Amino acid sequence: MKDTLLIALFAFLGAATAGLLGAGVLRLLRRRSLTVSLTVVAAVAVTAMLAGTLAVAQAMFLSGHDLSVVTTVVAMAAVVSLATALILGRWVVARSRELAVAARTFGDGGAFEAPGGPATAELRSLAEELAAISAKLAESRDRERALETSRRELVAWISHDLRTPLAGLRAMSEALEDGVATDPARYLKQIRAEVERLNDMVGDLFELSRIHAGTLPLSYARISLYDLIGDALAGADPLAREHGVRLVGDRVAAIPVEVDGKEMSRVLGNLLVNAIRRTPADGTVAVAAERSPEGVVVSVTDGCGGIPEEDLPRVFDTGWRGTHARTPPAGAGLGLAIVRGIVEAHHGRAAVHNIPGGCRFEVVLPATAS
Repeated sequence: MKDTLLIALFAFLGAATAGLLGAGVLRLLRRRSLTVSLTVVAAVAVTAMLAGTLAVAQAMFLSGHDLSVVTTVVAMAAVVSLATALILGRWVVARSRELAVAARTFGDGGAFEAPGGPATAELRSLAEELAAISAKLAESRDRERALETSRRELVAWISHDLRTPLAGLRAMSEALEDGVATDPARYLKQIRAEVERLNDMVGDLFELSRIHAGTLPLSYARISLYDLIGDALAGADPLAREHGVRLVGDRVAAIPVEVDGKEMSRVLGNLLVNAIRRTPADGTVAVAAERSPEGVVVSVTDGCGGIPEEDLPRVFDTGWRGTHARTPPAGAGLGLAIVRGIVEAHHGRAAVHNIPGGCRFEVVLPATAS
């Protein structure tokens, strides 16, 4: 037992010395290739075995022949270990370089594709993470392109819509100033109408900027949808009469919701105005409210004839106004964008679907306990 402990002690001292030297070498080479590190590790293992063997041989006074045999065996093990470490290191480095080359596609705006061939579990996991990041970056680039396109369209349409009323205001003011206006009262009335329209446009832009900045203040209160929709229908009735459109709201349940009454009234008002303006005379705009597994669904159905399928995903984008002529009554294309922003601020969602003869706009709000 004593001899065994003595052998273990000498073997440990020799191996520990080799291990400490190897740790120092690894620290010095920590910025080098993985192949070098694996080779050092293999060399440390063999050297530790050899150092322990030599220490034991000296302590136990082995014969020269026995020591030569042991040294030869350790040397052969060293050759195999170093060769294996080199092969493994070069293989791992090659897979890492392939992964690095594939990852460079991020900067070029491409999609990441993991290199083929076998790889270690760690490299495979890294490739999966890079693929997931690539997908997120692609979605982000698509959103950025869509936002940039929307921004350009908005600037173009706002410029168009501002130019027309400003030109009219200038002409009417010059006519009044020169005293050539045949009906000054009518000119003043028209000027006031144009100023109110410009004021509404600026208000929509301000509202949209607060929505995009995430600074839209909401004052939640428990409100019945029956009352909320009733007020919205009453407010839109004059416009509906002007366009010869019937308003129907006989499928509205008295469902309580926790919302900001002012902002939700704006949502309903924008949807109704949009539906009335797109519905031909003698058409019908219907409002309904009901519970669903998703929450509370408020829908506005019009008779616009439908929206092209390729345009449906862009209906709620800022500045979108479809293929209709860009006339002032069509607005600046901000109403539906404001609808989506306000609804999402209430943790809901807005959607649109084509139905026979028209469209159905839906606002889904979180349900409130009765």
